[in-house]
Amino acid sequence: MLHIVVCIKQVPDSREIRIDPNTNTLIRQGVPSIVNFYDLHGLEEALRIKDQHGARITVVTMGPPPAEKSLKECISLGADEAVLVTDRKFAGADTLATSYVLAKTIQKVEQEWGPADIVFCGKQTLDGDTGQVGPGIACRLNLEQLTYVGKVVRVDPEARRVRVHRYLEDGIEVVETSMPVLITALKELNEVRRASLPGMIRAARYKPVTWTTADFPDIEVSKIGLKGSPTIVAKTWVPEARKIEGEMISGDTPEQIAEQLTAKLWESDLAEKLGWI
Repeated sequence: MLHIVVCIKQVPDSREIRIDPNTNTLIRQGVPSIVNFYDLHGLEEALRIKDQHGARITVVTMGPPPAEKSLKECISLGADEAVLVTDRKFAGADTLATSYVLAKTIQKVEQEWGPADIVFCGKQTLDGDTGQVGPGIACRLNLEQLTYVGKVVRVDPEARRVRVHRYLEDGIEVVETSMPVLITALKELNEVRRASLPGMIRAARYKPVTWTTADFPDIEVSKIGLKGSPTIVAKTWVPEARKIEGEMISGDTPEQIAEQLTAKLWESDLAEKLGWI
C-alpha cells in the first residue's frame, strides 16, 4: 500500500492579514487561522489517490500547539494520521530552517509508518509566499520533485511511476518520474471535498501525535528556529490605497446609457486608446 505524506501549514486568513509598521512582521493576534489554501489541494489529491489505489495518508505540520486544529481538519477530510512538531526552539524559522525540520519529521514518520512514496506540499503558503519549502524538503531527502502541478495524470503503484502536468508561464509540461517523489500543488489540481459526518466525529476524538526537539536526538540546534534562519526581512509595507475618480451615468433605457457612455469616451483620450480614431 502506498504511503503518502502531506505537509500543511496553519496560516493567518489572508483576508485579515495586517503588518506591524514598527517590526515589519505579520500581526497574528486576533487573526483567524486556516489551513494553507494550496496545502488543502495537496491533501485532496492524496485522498483521491487513496480512493483509487489505496494508501495511508500522514499529515505533518510544524507550528504552535493551536495548529492541532488544522491537523484535525485534515483528519476530518480523510487523512489517517497527523503529526504536530512543536517547540519554542522552532520559532522564527525561515524556509531553510523549516524545510530542515520537516525533512527530519518525514524521516521519523517513515520510521513509524513506513517509507513515503509521495510527499505533497502546497506550491507556497499564504503568509510566506516563497514556494521554497517543498523543493527544500525534496533536496534534503533526495527526492524527485515535481513543482507547480495542476494535474496528476496517472499514478502507477506497481511500476512506481507518476505522470503529471506542470503549469508553467509559457505552457503545460508533461513530466513522468519515479517514486519516491515530492509534488507541489496548485489550486487547479482539484476541488477540495467537504468533510463527512463520520470524518468530523473521528476528528473530534482524534489526538494528533506531538513531537518536540526531544524526539529528534540527532537534530542540529544550529539549523532550527531563528538561529538556523539566515533570511533577513529588510522592509515590508502595505500599498497605499489609490483614489480613483468616477462618474455615474444614468438613463431611462440601456440605449440612452450607451449613447452617453460613447459620448464621454469620444470626449476623452480613451477613444484614441481604444483605436476608435
